Amino acid sequence: MRPRLVLFGDSITELSFQSGGWGAALTDRFARQADVVLRGLSGYNTRWALKVLPRAMEGAADADPAAITVFFGANDASLPDQVSAHQNVPLEEYQSNLRAICGYFKVKASLRACAIMPFSDSDMLDSSLMCLVLRSQERWPSTAIILITPPPIYEPARIRDIHGVDDPSRQAERTNEAAGSYAQACISVAKELGHPVIDIWTKMQEFPDWQTSALSDGLHFTPTGNQILFHEVVKTLASIGFSQESLPSDLPRYREIDPKDPMKAFEV
Repeated sequence: MRPRLVLFGDSITELSFQSGGWGAALTDRFARQADVVLRGLSGYNTRWALKVLPRAMEGAADADPAAITVFFGANDASLPDQVSAHQNVPLEEYQSNLRAICGYFKVKASLRACAIMPFSDSDMLDSSLMCLVLRSQERWPSTAIILITPPPIYEPARIRDIHGVDDPSRQAERTNEAAGSYAQACISVAKELGHPVIDIWTKMQEFPDWQTSALSDGLHFTPTGNQILFHEVVKTLASIGFSQESLPSDLPRYREIDPKDPMKAFEV
């Protein structure tokens, strides 16, 4: 079975399979080596993602995925007194939700019922007693979890996108400062749990004119922005042993098929 890479996140993940998207680029890079499974939920924050997590992961993988990216925070960081206030999740809850999401992929709890037979001592209750034992087992024990921070925000473009005008007197519904705080919170959780993390908030701002070259509306990615994240994901995957060089190709390649005896290549 080909290994699977699951992409779990908000709109930046949902849109990643568009032309030029970072998810589509991953599918192309690992063609015939791995299957890339999309679980992007536009507009979602970590609170909503945690609520629907079991349903969202239905069919994502029959066995342990090789890796899963967890890319939330852009919506959590919406300002609580602006138009997208309903998407805001306080910083501490955001961190708690990230821990819970990561925990879901690693631990599966189950209840075991057991009967306790009545004692013969007349002083004891004469009825059967039932107990429930909470047991835990690993859900995807070998899966690598990669956290991705929220991206930077270009506020003038957000004002234009929300209000339809370039009006510096208006306030954006997101700010780069707030996104940076959530990015640091994400990094902190990743270090605490021992998971790899991609700090796209910092990395993207290293590029010239990132405000317009990497972001299409001050939040979502242009093809350039998608390429920046794609390369960071590929680099992080390689660090855990998931790369073109390390993964075998599924089924014989055309050049491996002998023109004089084609069927020989398909013998087990």
